[in-house]
Amino acid sequence: MTGVESDVAEQWAARAGDFGVEVTWTTADEASDAIADLVEEPAVGAPLPWDDVSLPEGVQTDPTPAALDAAKTGVTAADLAVAEYGSLVLRQTPEGSEPASVFPDLHVAVLRADDVVPDMAAAFEWLGDELRETRDSAILATGPSATADMGALVKGAHGPKAVHVVVIR
Repeated sequence: MTGVESDVAEQWAARAGDFGVEVTWTTADEASDAIADLVEEPAVGAPLPWDDVSLPEGVQTDPTPAALDAAKTGVTAADLAVAEYGSLVLRQTPEGSEPASVFPDLHVAVLRADDVVPDMAAAFEWLGDELRETRDSAILATGPSATADMGALVKGAHGPKAVHVVVIR
């Protein structure tokens, strides 16, 4: 990772921290252990798209609706991150990344540091090319779910109560 990529990833982490996102920095060799340290079972997840990082044992990758409902942790890959906003780009995959990132109280996202872009212009450039080619969809998530629609701030109303990102350098 170059100095510029490192600076952008650090900017993303600082901005994400503003929204209550916790970040663990690691290497590909140590990523599975770092993820395992964060997982509270029962856990669900979607297979990670990299050959050098895998989900820890105990993370169910083909969960039933009941398993999703019971899960305390969901583990998914993040395709991209936007430093300017502290946001993650989470693509919906056939393997179930969307429910694994939304239903459990804790979402553990796994991100490669070189997949952090500085701003929305760069994100739209990547999203436009990628989503036109694959016809996939993606969401931008910024921190834990929160709403104040009914008065006081409530976390976890429409998604996870907590987000922890494992960033692979």
